[in-house]
Amino acid sequence: MSGPADWRKAGEGWRPDPKRVIASLPMAVIMLAPDLTIASVNTAAEQLTGQGARRLVGKMVEDVFAFDEQLILSRLTEGDAQLFARDAGVRVLGAPPRRIDVMTAPVTHSPGWQVLTLHEAGGVEAFSGDGGGAGAGEGTPLRAPEVLAHEIKNPLAGIRGAAQLLGRKLGDSDRALTELITGEVDRIAKLVDQMQSLSRRGQEPRVPSNLHEAVRRAQAVVAASRSGAFVVEEEFDPSLPPVMASPDALVQVLLNLLTNAREACQTQRTPRIAVRSRFASGIQLHVGPGGKPLRLPIELRVSDNGPGIDPSLRDHIFDPFVTGKKNGQGLGLALVQKLVREMNGRVTHDRDDAKGWTHFRIHLPVAGVTKP
Repeated sequence: MSGPADWRKAGEGWRPDPKRVIASLPMAVIMLAPDLTIASVNTAAEQLTGQGARRLVGKMVEDVFAFDEQLILSRLTEGDAQLFARDAGVRVLGAPPRRIDVMTAPVTHSPGWQVLTLHEAGGVEAFSGDGGGAGAGEGTPLRAPEVLAHEIKNPLAGIRGAAQLLGRKLGDSDRALTELITGEVDRIAKLVDQMQSLSRRGQEPRVPSNLHEAVRRAQAVVAASRSGAFVVEEEFDPSLPPVMASPDALVQVLLNLLTNAREACQTQRTPRIAVRSRFASGIQLHVGPGGKPLRLPIELRVSDNGPGIDPSLRDHIFDPFVTGKKNGQGLGLALVQKLVREMNGRVTHDRDDAKGWTHFRIHLPVAGVTKP
């Protein structure tokens, strides 16, 4: 029987060909040329389309795949954008639509070239822990995102390590493939982390919290983590009472909003970010049995003078995987909404086209007030 290190002794012939590695992947992998013609496909792509490589190569991608979500084709046309669209409607060669997870990514060091991957979206059921052992008696759910995170991230580490080993022994022309693999592994691992945060059910305890302290803390983190000037115009009402919130969750919400604001206005000649706090009477949220109203009189507004969100996305920006960024994953604002809701608050978005400002408003309850 061969030992673990026998492949090293056998010489170069034992190393897997990177092209065969890609050919063995269970998802369809399609290489697109700069003009969006199909340059190559793997076996899974042939199975997905029911067409052999000879028939697919040379065709325009839009002649083979019709995407219900026009943003996907728009991103492919840009040529240098990354996108992950979960459970998207895709028509393959004119057939009825199928639910498919779609990913696009530029090929490293090859301007205009892209990789399109497609995988049939399948239903994943949650598992329930009802057996014995610590905590099992409470019926704590072992949900699909946690299971997937564990089952995905462990093999991802192995794939990344194998790709790095291959890259050290390949020529420059083939090394781009291993760099693509490692880059995608890192991106998927980050995506899994974000999905875990988005799906986590446990809520942090809400306590009386100083809204302005949370803003200052988030500003300091953003300023320390990114180079360049970062100035926020503050308009705080010092008379505001504490809000009922989770301090850490509140900082996370503000980190996301401030980071988005900074990225949105960075191309402006005079980038501006403003944070304002004030009383906003009349805002109510119906919570609990019977829809008991809860007043949300404290408003925190994060604004920027960037170009704003694409009008076609504005009604869906808090939905997972919806993003207007070239390299965005579309999970930041979904997480913001989740955290604010867990604090019995509300988050909204509006655009002032006349003045050129984008506003995100958070409304929260006052500490100690549970009913009108």
